[in-house]
Amino acid sequence: MTKLSVNINKFATLRNSRGGNNPNVLKAALDAERFGADGVTVHPRPDERHIRYNDVREIKQAIQTELNIEGNPQEQKFVDLVLEVRPHQVTLVPDALGQITSNHGWDTLKHKDYLINIISVFKNAGIRTSIFVDPDVTMVEGARATGTDRIELYTEGYATAFHDNKEVAIEPYVTAAKVANELGLGMNAGHDLDLHNLKYFAQHIPGLLEVSIGHALVCDAIYLGYENAVQMYKRQLQ
Repeated sequence: MTKLSVNINKFATLRNSRGGNNPNVLKAALDAERFGADGVTVHPRPDERHIRYNDVREIKQAIQTELNIEGNPQEQKFVDLVLEVRPHQVTLVPDALGQITSNHGWDTLKHKDYLINIISVFKNAGIRTSIFVDPDVTMVEGARATGTDRIELYTEGYATAFHDNKEVAIEPYVTAAKVANELGLGMNAGHDLDLHNLKYFAQHIPGLLEVSIGHALVCDAIYLGYENAVQMYKRQLQ
């Protein structure tokens, strides 16, 4: 079954809006694990506007499930944190400084040499690597040449087009997934997946190992309860 990694950034956003420690981000990570999540995802940014670097250190020490750290490796502070904490997986995202949320994958041809070098840094430390890519066969093929263990398909395009025509929306992702499987790349996915579009996506993407979901799950938790929301997302993946 495809694994669910819960991105807890939004808990940190809410905490930081008032100061103090409510909601408690470490507890959010532990509760995600307790409620059945297969992993916890955090995406610290240089300005620490949501997840703080010290949050990541505390979470890694406390949880038993997998930790996935997302971020832009062009920030040395991020690289140093990952090498210090040594998560199970690092997901490399080409965010610009100050970017509100991730909105595109790597150009794996243009940045091939850079990606080869930085991926080797993490792999030499025993950390599984994944890189954010668009559902483009050329970019997937380019990802294979970087030495990454996995790719994470950027799914905003699918989520946006899903309600108009889900068959058309999923088509480029199916094609990209088939190529990734042929090349021996592990495959994750994330961005704007929710209770409406997740099941269809998981059913049609061959070899999907993991989805990382945060914003939609936390929004649903406000109405449904955190434990119930985690379980409902897990059921979509069965």
